[in-house]
Amino acid sequence: MRVSSILKAAPAIALAATMTVVATADADAKTRWKMQSAFSSSLTQLGTLGKRMVDNVKEMSDGELDIKFFEPGKLVPALQGFEAASAGSVDAVWGAAGYHVGKVPAAAWFTAVPFGPRASEFYAWLKFGGGMDVWRDIYAKHNVVPYACGIIAPEASGWFRKEIKSVDDLKGLKMRFFGLGALVMEKVGVSTQLLAGGDIYPALERGTIDATEFSMPAIDLKLGFYQVAKHYYFPGWHQQSSVLEFMVSKPKLDKLSKSQKKMLDVACGDGVAHGLAEGEAIQGAALATLKEKGVNIHRWPDATIDVFRKGWDQVVAEKSAENADFKRVAESLGSFRAKYKIWKDLGYLN
Repeated sequence: MRVSSILKAAPAIALAATMTVVATADADAKTRWKMQSAFSSSLTQLGTLGKRMVDNVKEMSDGELDIKFFEPGKLVPALQGFEAASAGSVDAVWGAAGYHVGKVPAAAWFTAVPFGPRASEFYAWLKFGGGMDVWRDIYAKHNVVPYACGIIAPEASGWFRKEIKSVDDLKGLKMRFFGLGALVMEKVGVSTQLLAGGDIYPALERGTIDATEFSMPAIDLKLGFYQVAKHYYFPGWHQQSSVLEFMVSKPKLDKLSKSQKKMLDVACGDGVAHGLAEGEAIQGAALATLKEKGVNIHRWPDATIDVFRKGWDQVVAEKSAENADFKRVAESLGSFRAKYKIWKDLGYLN
């Protein structure tokens, strides 16, 4: 190449080099996280809300904060996300706090509470009643930070192969049950175990378990429990509302900018609003479909509900005596509910 040609090409070469450096710098500036989910991205609400959240964050940040959703088991086993986030081997986890009771017994309070608050009261406690502060303080010991990133409608109480005519019919059953409600079912003679969503149907089909609870009608319908068990019970006394959790490794969260942290707050706030509205809207059609498929829908008699309630009172007393954090959360929520009841009784129809 002639010297004159080289000189003419120099500006273009310099520009290309500059663009390469800028592109590399932009790529380095992007934050990419791996998020392990406890739920499939296609599972109604439980998974779809997690996918919606990461998509919203990516869009709001114009791609600068990119959280990749990993299906259950792709990075770590579905129910071991807490340990992975605590150790920093994953950046974030999508799921429910109640899955972490092996490490943090008090965590179950932050998903659902037997005979507990409906969604509006639950969220009021978290945001303005000190609940979120307690939750984050307990998790701080494990180097993770939780977010309330969705709230969904009440669950059903469970699927059974045979009609349950009395509390005595529950004794000896092997049942998949979640969270604090499982402790109550143990009180009435049920042998409970916690299974991830994708493991429930095979266990029910093989007879490894006799019964199961999982979620609300629209979600249970998708998982096909009606194909194995035809008796479906309400109300979900153990989960009148359920909070979905987005949990982040604290060292990774600390590296975010102020605006990126705000995006997480905004995305989770959207998840609460969207999840509650969607969950309330889709149950009627799901119940109609289940009836068409031959499902027998039952409502527990008041006497049975009273037995569950007494069992719950025993659980709270026993676990509070065993675990200081458990007692701390129980007292925080109990204090808030006592004050809220004054407004609830005046402001709402019974």
